[in-house]
Amino acid sequence: MKKTYKIEVDCANCADKMECAAAKVAGVEEVTVNFMAQKMIVTFHEDTDPAAVMKDVVKACKKVEDDCEIYL
Repeated sequence: MKKTYKIEVDCANCADKMECAAAKVAGVEEVTVNFMAQKMIVTFHEDTDPAAVMKDVVKACKKVEDDCEIYL
C-alpha cells in the first residue's frame, strides 16, 4: 500500500536524512521525501497497519529534525 503525506521540512539535506531514517522503520518498504513538493510518499509492507507504522516514522523523523511536521 502506498500513501502520500504532507510534510514540512526546512531543507533538502534534512529531507534526505528523514528519508533515510524513515526507511529503517519496521513496516516501511520504501519512502521518498520530496523537499520541493513538501510530500512524503511511503510504501508499506502488505501485512502492516499504516497508522501504527507512521507513528514510528514520525518519531524517527523527529530525531533528525525535531520541528518537522508530518500531517497524517
